[in-house]
Amino acid sequence: MRENESVFLDVRGLRYHVRRWPCPGAPKLVLLHGWMDVSASFQFMVDALQGDWDVYAPDWRGYGLTDWAKADAYWFADYLADLEGLLDQVGLDPVNLVGHSLGGNVASLYAGIRPQRVAKLVNLEGFGLAPTRPEQAPRRYARWLDELRKPPRLRPYKDFAELAARLRAANPRLDQAKADFLARHWGREAGGGVVLRSDPAHKIVNPVLYREEEARACWRQVSAPVLWVDAADSDILRRLGLSPAQQAERRSLFSNLTYAKVDDAGHMLHHDQPRELARLIEGFIPN
Repeated sequence: MRENESVFLDVRGLRYHVRRWPCPGAPKLVLLHGWMDVSASFQFMVDALQGDWDVYAPDWRGYGLTDWAKADAYWFADYLADLEGLLDQVGLDPVNLVGHSLGGNVASLYAGIRPQRVAKLVNLEGFGLAPTRPEQAPRRYARWLDELRKPPRLRPYKDFAELAARLRAANPRLDQAKADFLARHWGREAGGGVVLRSDPAHKIVNPVLYREEEARACWRQVSAPVLWVDAADSDILRRLGLSPAQQAERRSLFSNLTYAKVDDAGHMLHHDQPRELARLIEGFIPN
């Protein structure tokens, strides 16, 4: 297993954790994890890379070893500003971005907002959310207010072994060694048991409706070559209420896109098929 180091940066008033697999002088990659995930989840994919890479992967605000937000909610635009702050401090410009799920959504928007700062973009199942309608707003705001009154809690586990078993139940492709590794990074000891390292406030619904037209406007401005990777057995489209036709139409908005599908993989494709994913990335971003 390739060794990594922890770097802590002050980003917009938060102590931000960046996991680095160092290789000074080598081409750089920045890996952005998804919702309720952590940077260590990319370990298997980093181990599968054949070339020399200097790899950086932040824990987003409220995840892993990064500070939780000071308010009682998380706003999507903050991820964009956090990413820019991280790139400024680490000195990666232009950058090769690889984002999974939430991280893929952040990376895809950022590549259209700051096209000059992104050399290449790899989007792993991060294709936006279902369209919304203005008439959904009253109920959404009401739900948000209700959830602020009674904040969500994360399920406690007896120990890391129980958390690992839960991860394997959710993803049968995980072997025991991977599940044990992830449990130690996703969880922390607290109150005689284990809880996730994520701020429960991430589960509070976003009161601001997803504005698809704004996302589409950003995607159209992406000038970097894009590798869009889906997992053959992912259920994320069903969960988000998107059709394959809607997904394909969104792909068409990127002017320079390469499409790939990874077999025998679910939404967490960086866990399920790290070697194939590493092969695709290294074929798209020559070392």
